[in-house]
Amino acid sequence: MKHKTVWEKMTLALYRQKMVRMVVYVCLGLWSLTTIYPLFWVINNSLKPSQQVVNDSFSVALSPTVDNYMKAFEQVNIGQSYLNSFIMSGGTVLLTLLCGGMAAYVLSRFQFRLRALIQTTLVASLLIPAFATVVPVFEILKDLQLLNTYWALIIPHTAGFLPFTILVLSAYMATVPKDLEEAAIMDGCNRFSIFWRIMLPVSRPAFITASIFVFLWSYNDLFSALIFVPQEDVRPINVLLTTVSSQYGTDYGLLTAAVTLTLIPVIVLYSVAQRHVIKGLTSGAVKG
Repeated sequence: MKHKTVWEKMTLALYRQKMVRMVVYVCLGLWSLTTIYPLFWVINNSLKPSQQVVNDSFSVALSPTVDNYMKAFEQVNIGQSYLNSFIMSGGTVLLTLLCGGMAAYVLSRFQFRLRALIQTTLVASLLIPAFATVVPVFEILKDLQLLNTYWALIIPHTAGFLPFTILVLSAYMATVPKDLEEAAIMDGCNRFSIFWRIMLPVSRPAFITASIFVFLWSYNDLFSALIFVPQEDVRPINVLLTTVSSQYGTDYGLLTAAVTLTLIPVIVLYSVAQRHVIKGLTSGAVKG
């Protein structure tokens, strides 16, 4: 029996590694098509007249038209709903990062008696479903006369997303060397200056990660929006989408255009900041 040389063994190992990698890439490519093709199908049909969508929804739009998008802005006032969504989701992000960032700094850099209990409570709060809090939150907002206002979504979303934000930011801040703080204290900085000038810039990947998740969760929360802000002038875009599907359900061109306009901010936001998301989620996982 002929024994293989070291070079032959190395060549065979590299060949097997390349084959395994190729199989993995092929499987991932096929799996990605399950997400990419429906997105392409919706965008493609949004560029066709409604009658063409009904007759042949799987053909490529050879003569694309933007009439459906013009109709979405003129007929169903999707621009106002866009503005409402950005105000509510943006306000939620700013308030969550402000409160969550300061709380995360305290939990990650200070040792006190109730620290472990607070961290355990934060983790446990992630297990509470949003549906269980709808009735008491509705009653509170009603007593405060905040229903059908921007605050009707900003306040509940901020409270609901704070635990996740605090855990992500505190895990990242715990990896920041304490030498930076000690040097800043020697230069005369107080704790607020250290947080604002050192921890905030250094923890930027974690803040970006948290802001993206909070924005997407707030932007896509249809359940709370239907209950707390059903009024037309303050309804977000996901509520408008349900209105379009119920009132203009047979106008498939308008419907696909509305779906496309709803998806654009999500796709753009995640495409631009995906590398920060990966870095923010993995940097705090291992210390050192």
